[in-house]
Amino acid sequence: MLDTLPPARRRFVVVLAVLVLAAAVAVGVVAWTSRETATVPVSQATQGPVLLVPGYGGSTRSLQVLAAALERAGRDVVVVRLAGDGRGDLDEQAQVLDEAADDALDRTGAGSVDVVGFSAGGVTARLWVRDHGGGSVARRVVTLGSPHHGTDLAALAGSLAPDSCPVACRQLAPGSDLLNALNAGDETPLGPLWVSIWTTDDQTVVPPSSAELDGALEFTIQSVCPRAVVAHGDLPRTPAVMAAALAQLGTGDPAVPGIEVCTATP
Repeated sequence: MLDTLPPARRRFVVVLAVLVLAAAVAVGVVAWTSRETATVPVSQATQGPVLLVPGYGGSTRSLQVLAAALERAGRDVVVVRLAGDGRGDLDEQAQVLDEAADDALDRTGAGSVDVVGFSAGGVTARLWVRDHGGGSVARRVVTLGSPHHGTDLAALAGSLAPDSCPVACRQLAPGSDLLNALNAGDETPLGPLWVSIWTTDDQTVVPPSSAELDGALEFTIQSVCPRAVVAHGDLPRTPAVMAAALAQLGTGDPAVPGIEVCTATP
């Protein structure tokens, strides 16, 4: 058929066909990419491993008590070791969490993981869910004293001693580019069930209410145990907080616990 067309018309038809084909391929690639990245929530009925994500600085020591409590409850537990000194880019730490989740799923054959993020570890968990496919892997995300909207201490450090405020420190300042983007729109994107537990005694996350997370079940430990005095660093090793966190990792709907957690033993 093309042979019957004049040369100029033939070239026009060929070019048009190539452009149409290229457009079709582009549309197909976009559709495939969208399908590949679409979030598919996992079943809430089956518990998998629990990943504990440290806070700023990456220290795993304060998470060992919580890890032991989870293991006594029959859970498989991994304390994630962050990259470098734990003070680097929180998005890079989210990639480390993604690798830890993949390793845990491969090792156990489970279909999902639960994540408990302490302090900045909760921000890392949110980045993982939003930007690294964690929404189709995480069953529940529990954050403990996490500066979801930043902490004034980071802003003060960045102002008074900028050389002593590395990347993660700057990212945790209220109004940082990272936090502005993370909190724009849906703070708790599709995928896991979200819980934020915090303490009114927090002097590291300033103000403590920065730990509020829109769309999550969120409560202070003092709203359950009015006499509790819990500093920021004590959140993952205080029996009442640990009991409250463990209660959120069951198969029932997350709910504010009863006063029974106030007398929990380590």
